[in-house]
Amino acid sequence: MLTEFLGNDLSKISNELDKLLMLIPAGSQITPELIEENIGISKDFNNFELQKAIGDRNVEKAFRIIQYFGQNQKNHPVIVTCAILYGFFTKVMKYHALTNKKDAARSLGISPFFLDDYAVAAQNYPMKKVSSIISTIREVDLKGKGVGAAHISEADLLKELLIKIFN
Repeated sequence: MLTEFLGNDLSKISNELDKLLMLIPAGSQITPELIEENIGISKDFNNFELQKAIGDRNVEKAFRIIQYFGQNQKNHPVIVTCAILYGFFTKVMKYHALTNKKDAARSLGISPFFLDDYAVAAQNYPMKKVSSIISTIREVDLKGKGVGAAHISEADLLKELLIKIFN
């Protein structure tokens, strides 16, 4: 959650954690709610929640998240979102191809805790659709980098992506 919002600058992460530790009593557990309240990261509006909403086919939540992303483009660049969704859907594609689902977590290189997210996404998106989604993500990623898309906002690119994923 911290690295998604702050990036991988360790000094920035360290500074935010130091501030957080000064605000909470010694020995307290750092929760997503504390991070959200004190650092400004929304646990409901991040790429991983978007990934889960898309995997679950929760259209309303996915559009709410990208609306937030559109209003906070600096913190949620379309290129990062595309990279995360590309990784997710390539793993969903691999999940479809597995003959032995028992070793799925290891085969996909994910924690067993997240395996259900991939299984649900595989149920919601047949292999042919996943292939189409991966292609769409690549197209939107290129447009986000300025290839073949003159003056299209990141918010519009994300809307285009979701419309194509859900249809």
